[in-house]
Order: sequence, then structure tokens, then C-alpha cells
Amino acid sequence: MSTPQELEAQQEEIIRSSAYRIAQEDTEFMALPELRSVRLQLEYLKPSVYLRKYGIESTVVVFGSARINPPEIAQAHYHDAKAAAEARPEDVSAAQDLINAKRRLGYSHYYEQARCFARMLSEQFQLTERRDFAITTGGGPGIMEAANRGAYEAGALSIGHNITLPHEQRPNPYITPELAFHFHYFALRKMHMLLHARALVSFPGGYGTLDELFEVLTLIQTGKVERIPIILFGRDFWSKAINFDFLVEEGMIGPNDAGLITVVEKAEEAMEILRDFYQLTPGHCGPGGTD
Repeated sequence: MSTPQELEAQQEEIIRSSAYRIAQEDTEFMALPELRSVRLQLEYLKPSVYLRKYGIESTVVVFGSARINPPEIAQAHYHDAKAAAEARPEDVSAAQDLINAKRRLGYSHYYEQARCFARMLSEQFQLTERRDFAITTGGGPGIMEAANRGAYEAGALSIGHNITLPHEQRPNPYITPELAFHFHYFALRKMHMLLHARALVSFPGGYGTLDELFEVLTLIQTGKVERIPIILFGRDFWSKAINFDFLVEEGMIGPNDAGLITVVEKAEEAMEILRDFYQLTPGHCGPGGTD
């Protein structure tokens, strides 16, 4: 027969067991394959709850490469690469590094355009009780950081939808902390980025940017979502990356499909497109912006 001490020890063991934990507090249980539907539901619900809490009425989504640096950083990298190439003229890798650094420096002006656009938009639509056109990004560095930074400099809220990746992507420091979300599922992340979107603004980027762009185009083309402005920054980049005219000529898309996109170079052009589409009043780029 067990002693009182043995029974108490057994009772403590029961309390410490994973089976005894409250289900929502049992992280091992929540991670089981059988709980995938619950995790999906939680990732679906959480951002919506927070956006309602902070009064976010609508958003503008900004996509673009995580590899585009601010001009001052790109300039410093270029100077370092140039010095290395001059010091080792026979070094092929140093010469290639210089070419890459020069290319990145050329793209760095898009960082400033994203920053300026986000600040202009935020100053016009977020400094009131009703928060419209809140800047939303994938939450990472590069163009995403620039857009969140512009909203931050305007004193406005902005949203970041980060994602768990093999090489962890840290959230940029300019996202509103209460609106910085961390997703496991790409599908739900992309859904939330578009759920309240009133425009998509895309800067040069790679696979992720193209994936997000074509998903939106497909949803609009097929009537799954209402038409919204789709604005691409950088005529030279996009004319080489995607030949929309060729797709029309070959009958793969219709002329109206190609008309879903507008290509611009400056933040002011993007603002004008939004003003025309939604019949908004003019805005301007605030102090410290790129005029």
C-alpha cells in the first residue's frame, strides 16, 4: 500500500504530465499534425482581431526585394568594393563584387521612393481617427523596411506580415509593434496582406515579389476580388522582367488584362493614380522626403 508521501509524489507527477496541461497551453499538443486546422484558424483570426482593435479600415500593400539597401548603405558597399577591385585588379571575384555593388547602388533609389510614397500616403490618410490606406508589407528588410519606415516617420501605424523561413527573416524595426504579425502558413499570410487592400504597389524584386504580384493579378482577372490599382515602380526593370506585350500578342492574356497594371517612376505618380482611382484630394511629400 502506498504511503501518503508516495501518493503525493504520484499526484505531482500527474500534474506535471503533458496530458494534464490545458490544451491551449500545451505547445507540443498544438504542434501535432491533427491540430493543423486549429493553427490555421488561429492564424486567420489573430491579425483580424488586432486590426479591428487599432481601427485599421483599409490598407495599401507594398511589395519588393528584401535585398535593396538604403542609398547610404549601398554607397558604402560600392566604395568598399571599388577599393577592393582597385587593390586587386587581377582578382575576378573582386571585379564581380564591384559590378554587383554598382547594380545594388543603382537600385537603392527605390528604397527612397518606397519610403517617400509610404510617408505621403500615411500623412494624408492615417493622421485622423479613421485609419485608411495603412501601409502593409511582408515585414522584412529592403523595400519592406522602406515602406514601414515612411509610415513610421509620418507618425502613423503600419503593418508587417513576417513569415517563418529556413533562414529566419527578422522583422524590420519600423513596424508598429502591435501590428507585427508572424506567420507559419504562406497562404494565410498572403490572404491577410490582401484582405483589406485598396492598392498593390510593387517595386523590383525576385520570386517572392513576382509570386505576390501574379496572385493578385490572377484574383482580379478571375473576378475573385474587386479591381484595385496595381502600381509597378521601375519601367526599365519591369519591361525586362515581364513582357506583358508579348503575352497579349500571343493571346495568353487580353489587352484588358495588361491594363490592370500601371508603371511609374516616382512616388508622386503613384499617389496621383490612387487619387484618380478613389477620387481623393491631393497630398504631398512631407519634410525630409524625396521631392
